[in-house]
Amino acid sequence: MADGVEPPPFDNDEEDVKEDDDLFSDAKEKPSSPETEKSPDPPHNGVDHTPDDDIDELFKGGSSEIKLDSDEENEVQDNGDKAPVSSKPEKALASQAKESTPQILVSQATTAKTKVAAPSLKSVDPSDSTDEKEAYEMEIKITESSKMGEGMSAYIVYKIITKTSNPAYRRPTNAVLRRFSDFLGLHAKLVEKHVPLGIIVPPAPEKSVLGMTKVKMSKEESGSSDFVERRRAALERFLVRTAAHPTLASDPDFIEFLEKDGDLPKSTSTSALSGAGVMRLFHKVGESLEKITLKVDESDEWNQEVEWFEEKQQQVEALDIQLRKLHNNIETLSIHRKELSQSTAIFAKSAAMLGNVEEHTALSRALSQLAETEEKIELLHKEQSEADFFLMAELMKDYVALMGAVKDVFHERIKTYKVWKDAESTLAKKRDAKVKLEMQNKLDKITQAQAEITEWEQKVEKGQEDFETISKNIKKEMSRFEKLRVNDFRDNVIKYLEILMDNQEKLIKYWETFLPEAKAIA
Repeated sequence: MADGVEPPPFDNDEEDVKEDDDLFSDAKEKPSSPETEKSPDPPHNGVDHTPDDDIDELFKGGSSEIKLDSDEENEVQDNGDKAPVSSKPEKALASQAKESTPQILVSQATTAKTKVAAPSLKSVDPSDSTDEKEAYEMEIKITESSKMGEGMSAYIVYKIITKTSNPAYRRPTNAVLRRFSDFLGLHAKLVEKHVPLGIIVPPAPEKSVLGMTKVKMSKEESGSSDFVERRRAALERFLVRTAAHPTLASDPDFIEFLEKDGDLPKSTSTSALSGAGVMRLFHKVGESLEKITLKVDESDEWNQEVEWFEEKQQQVEALDIQLRKLHNNIETLSIHRKELSQSTAIFAKSAAMLGNVEEHTALSRALSQLAETEEKIELLHKEQSEADFFLMAELMKDYVALMGAVKDVFHERIKTYKVWKDAESTLAKKRDAKVKLEMQNKLDKITQAQAEITEWEQKVEKGQEDFETISKNIKKEMSRFEKLRVNDFRDNVIKYLEILMDNQEKLIKYWETFLPEAKAIA
């Protein structure tokens, strides 16, 4: 105790009891929860007592000591006026730990007739519903595709069936026919409206002039079926991802696309070889160069936000590079498996022909059985090749495109910042001009100068508001995007491994069936 400070009065007997029995009781009684650590200790025997530095050192780490039942009984006897030690905090901590235990939710199975897993329409984290609009049930399937017309004027239409509980739609079930250019037109409208607000719009599949030309010139449906099936699956994934977004799902253009009967207005700017398409290409090149030169140079008050956005942009760039590499490698793996399937088929035919000319009965039968086994293995290799492509390669391709959509919203933020700072620069010039007019005593022009200053002050205020809004939206979008990305990868990897394991089990069974035939050769 410091000199001159009189210690609180209490009896020597009570002090002796404190030293003998309850020297460490306070340390035991200190709860480990943060809330009770913040609250002061209750008075002992009606005496309000403040421990000095020595006692603090003595009681350090006391909260980690295990308390026995006998200790609690002794404490209750020694401190009759104290409240009994309750086990409610322990139960509360146990229940809290139970509630915080992560649970993996099983995503909805895709009902579309496609080999590619469509993303889930429901968020993985239930807490998302507090920040986003109310989620509605929505199921979107592209069930079939049909070729319309002949020659170079031919095109493919896709039948889209939508089932939803969203009251924004006129009917709970809709069925419409849409061509590929309609999908591109929808995507262009969504990008124009929502990307400036910081919302990530899922990308539509790219046009393929070569693939579509083959479809137009092909007279046989089987020759172009692979291209059409891949495009159909990609278009379905585009719609499912768009419908999973709470804002985009209720967009008027998206609703019109899914439920309007008849044809939509033709989108003229979607053709790759049109004038608008060429201008769009030049515009993309210009934006790419602008992305290199533009940078947000924000003040100290934005430092924490700048670090967050710079870190996210670096993560996106690194993820984009690795996704591209993985996509190329999986495509190569799929091609090799397809070639292996073809080589296995050739080997099976050769073994069958050799068995036909073999005079030894047991050997001939074994070769024929080998040929049948290799034919079955050929189908396994082909199925695995399709799983490599549809489940993994297409997933990587989708997310490479989604990385581009993420980069677009980051670039839009920089453009919004530039507009804001340009308005500030113009406002400063307008104010300087007004000062000069006042110095020159040109009263007839001061009123107009003041009106211009007021106008630019409003633009500066709006620019700052837009910048803060898009920054907030991007943070929210990135959080949602990361959760959905992890969910997509988990679901597709699990399905891929299940197919891989099933094929390996079949392969083992095929060879186990053939083995007795090989051993029977005498």
